Amino acid sequence: MHKLRFVLLLLAMAVVAPLALLVGAGPASAADGSGEDRVVRVGTEGTYPPFTFEDPDTGDLTGYDVDVVKAVAQEAGWRLEFATSPFDAIFGSLDSGRIDVVANQITINPEREARYRFSEPYTYSRGVIVTAADDDSITTLADLKGKTTAQSETSNWSQVAKDAGAKVENVEQFSQAATLLAQGRVDAIVNDNIAVLDYLETSGSDEVKIAGYAGDDVGEQALTFRKDAPQLQREADQALETLRADGTLARLSEKYFGTDVSSEASTEIDLQGDRSATTWEVLRSTAGPMLWGAVKGTIPLTVISFVIGLALALVVALGRLSSSRLANVPARVFVSIIRGTPLLAQLFIVYFGLGQIGLKLDPYVAATVAFSLNVAGYAAEIIRGAILSVPRGQFEAATSIGMDRRLTMRRVVLPQAARIAVPPLGNTLLSLIKDTSLAAVVLVPELFRAAVSAASTSFEYLPLYLLAAFYYWVICFLVSLAQEPLERRLGRYVS
Repeated sequence: MHKLRFVLLLLAMAVVAPLALLVGAGPASAADGSGEDRVVRVGTEGTYPPFTFEDPDTGDLTGYDVDVVKAVAQEAGWRLEFATSPFDAIFGSLDSGRIDVVANQITINPEREARYRFSEPYTYSRGVIVTAADDDSITTLADLKGKTTAQSETSNWSQVAKDAGAKVENVEQFSQAATLLAQGRVDAIVNDNIAVLDYLETSGSDEVKIAGYAGDDVGEQALTFRKDAPQLQREADQALETLRADGTLARLSEKYFGTDVSSEASTEIDLQGDRSATTWEVLRSTAGPMLWGAVKGTIPLTVISFVIGLALALVVALGRLSSSRLANVPARVFVSIIRGTPLLAQLFIVYFGLGQIGLKLDPYVAATVAFSLNVAGYAAEIIRGAILSVPRGQFEAATSIGMDRRLTMRRVVLPQAARIAVPPLGNTLLSLIKDTSLAAVVLVPELFRAAVSAASTSFEYLPLYLLAAFYYWVICFLVSLAQEPLERRLGRYVS
């Protein structure tokens, strides 16, 4: 009896503590107010060198765009907070109010101008076509008709490739596109000359080349704001005008590119890259951050989500078994929705979707909510099946000695059902450990996000992702070892 009360107390604490976090979730911003030292939240990719990336030695966010927005903030009196995310999620964060400005080499085009505000341009670039080194069949946009290109789905260059008649495969980073091109899985890439030359310099790759220009137009990149932030846009324009006049933009351009890309007069660069790190050096420098990502992100997220999910699953399972339609129907609908929709969609709904209606959850809290609900949907059916597996005679025996239904369920049925449910619930836990890697797309600093960040700057995809897989395997293996003695203990009275 005391043991049962202790377990129920732990479950209650595990449910109440995260819910307390939910009440205070959602950072406030005074980005469009008046006064000095206002907090302005900046969204950036963090995996797009040389524009925005994490320094492999210090782990600090750096890059041309990062330095530009810092210089703007100093002139405008802003206090910056940075939030990194995959490029395809940046505009969703801006729309939902999680960030106030995007600093990520966003090219101005009519579609974006219809929805967002742009500052004055601070970078000018020219589109180029990239092909495999031994391919001379594609040199102009006209040659792309019927070919396959690799692009970021929301980038301006993706639309350029589509307009040229190419089939577009979506990727998150240019380095991933270059890898697909080198492997022969796509025919070409359309991107700006600065990003391409930087990739060629930093990677040392001789497998791809610039084959021609993607038209004569010069692209303009600028800071991006929501339509409801005119004051921020005006302040950014004033700051950029000052930075251009005093030579700050030119100095930052020379620092990263060796030429002044802040001027339309020049779209050529001469990068001087450092020696690329070896595979072993990359693995050695990344192993620690990945392990720390597992300790502070993957494991706590798994434990909290699983405990909350189990508590919810028990409630849903009892609802499914109830003869009351008020309990049974909602439980059935919940299980159907959770099991019939992808976990990634559920995660995006909780993080991005709820943000658009004013419920802006912290990334960690949003991931916990999504994973807990997902666990509840699957574990509820496991628990229901385990309860139904308990012989009917156990109910009758309990009734014969005067136990009511609630006491029978608590003292007789659930302890026996727990023994039956442990193996399939163990599989659910193992799946959850691996599914936490999806939290990387909503900015949770966990194991897989550390691997993606390192791969985007070092281009060592295979070794880094193998290392990430090894970490996940170790965690799952240790959980499997702990599951076996639990099964033996629960089955110790079964002949």
